[in-house]
Amino acid sequence: MNRKQRRAQEKSQPSGESGLEVRVGQHGTQRVVLHVGCGPHRSELLEAEFPKPTWAEIRLDIDPNVKPDIVASITHLAMIESGSIDAIFSSHNVEHLFAHEVPQAFREFARVLAPHGFAMIGVPDLQRVAEMIAKDQLLDTAYVSPAGPIAPIDMVYGHRGYVAQGFHFMAHKTGFTARSLAQTLVDNGFARADVTRKDWDLWAIAQRTALSTQ
Repeated sequence: MNRKQRRAQEKSQPSGESGLEVRVGQHGTQRVVLHVGCGPHRSELLEAEFPKPTWAEIRLDIDPNVKPDIVASITHLAMIESGSIDAIFSSHNVEHLFAHEVPQAFREFARVLAPHGFAMIGVPDLQRVAEMIAKDQLLDTAYVSPAGPIAPIDMVYGHRGYVAQGFHFMAHKTGFTARSLAQTLVDNGFARADVTRKDWDLWAIAQRTALSTQ
C-alpha cells in the first residue's frame, strides 16, 4: 500500500473527536453497521444479527468511558456522512431520550443510512410492563439480566442501580408501544417500520426506502 492509499484509508476510519467528519461505507466486501449506544464490548446480540465478517461494526456511545469509535449523542450525528451506513443497531437507548428528542434521533438515523439501509431498534415493551404494574407488581422481578434482576420500575424509569451510581444518562425519559414506535419511525424519515414483540422488548425493523415489489 502506497502513501496515498494509506492516507485515504485513514480518512475513512471513524473518529471519536468531535467536529471531524466520519466517512464510512462498505469496507471492501463488508457492509457497515453503526452500533449506537454500544456500551462496553458486549456484542453477542449484535453479532447474532450482523455476523462477522459480513458486517463491520462502528461503535458509537455518549459515554467516553466505554471507548467507542465515536463519542456522540444519537440526536447529533453530524460527524457521519449522509447515506454512508448500511444498517443501524440500537438496543435499549432510544428510551433514554426525552420524547421531543426521539424524532430528531430517528431523522438522523434515516439521514446517515444508505437508500438500501435499515435500522433495527429495541426498546422496552410498555404494554407488557403495564400488565405487571396493573397487578401491583412494580417492584417484582420480571427477568434477570447481566446487570441483575429487572423489575417493571427499571423498565419504566431506568435501571435503579446504574442511576444510583451517578449514571444519570441511564434514566428512561420516554417509552413506546408497538404502534407508537412504528408511527414515530414512519413520521421521521423511514418508508416502513415493522415491530415485533419479544419477551419484554419491542423490536422494530425500519426500512430507509420502500422495498421493491418487482
